[in-house]
Amino acid sequence: MSYITWFEGHAKKHQKIIKKLLLANYSKEEIIDYFDYKNMLIHESDFCPLYEKQKKCHDMKSLNCYLCACPNFRFKDEGFGEYNKLPILSICDINNGEKFAGKKAIHQNCSSCSVPHHKSYIEKNFDLNWKNIMSRCTL
Repeated sequence: MSYITWFEGHAKKHQKIIKKLLLANYSKEEIIDYFDYKNMLIHESDFCPLYEKQKKCHDMKSLNCYLCACPNFRFKDEGFGEYNKLPILSICDINNGEKFAGKKAIHQNCSSCSVPHHKSYIEKNFDLNWKNIMSRCTL
């Protein structure tokens, strides 16, 4: 699956949840709290494929899934260039995490970074439209 395909599909899933919460008159604080990993695991099991395995994408006590993906992540399905004849498909704008080479491309490995999953970061960058927050990701 290409990055842009995942990105567009995820934006739709996110917006569907937001619409439901707004219809229930959730406040900003309640919306952010709703996206807590433990709650999402129970109430939005199709939001993330890792939920089915009861697995977190980042090893942190209080994981919030509002910013699944990161505003600092940059991707270009055509690639940013090459390294050792492999296309570089994603990078981190704040140089956090590390790169990893798959069989066909080089990708940003964000598993050791928890920046966008802290409630304070989400509050600072909050927008009801996930794509507004993530607008700089697609290059």
